[in-house]
Amino acid sequence: MDNERARELVARERARVESALAELRGEIRDEGSLGRQQTGEHDDAGSGLESEAVSVALATNLAAQLAAIGRAEERVARGTYGRSIESGLPIPGERLEAEPLAERTIEEQRRAEGRKSEG
Repeated sequence: MDNERARELVARERARVESALAELRGEIRDEGSLGRQQTGEHDDAGSGLESEAVSVALATNLAAQLAAIGRAEERVARGTYGRSIESGLPIPGERLEAEPLAERTIEEQRRAEGRKSEG
């Protein structure tokens, strides 16, 4: 994959994640405003906590995606984008088109995920 296409893919991912994060921050802000306006009925307290937990989980996931985008941008700058961080083997272009932040080949990623689930 050429560097121009790599930059385009990674930039598209950055725009997508930053947009989602901005939207989530707006929702959190809105929920906070509504929460202060509530009358304090107990039935709503659980749903508020549940909503907050979901928002925190989404924000954590988006932060992890931003970190992955940063690593991908570094690989593009170094000229190593499209190569596995584990073995240096080329990552197929089809995989990068579908998953621009891929750091490993599919086989290596499966092994890495298997190690995580065992631990």
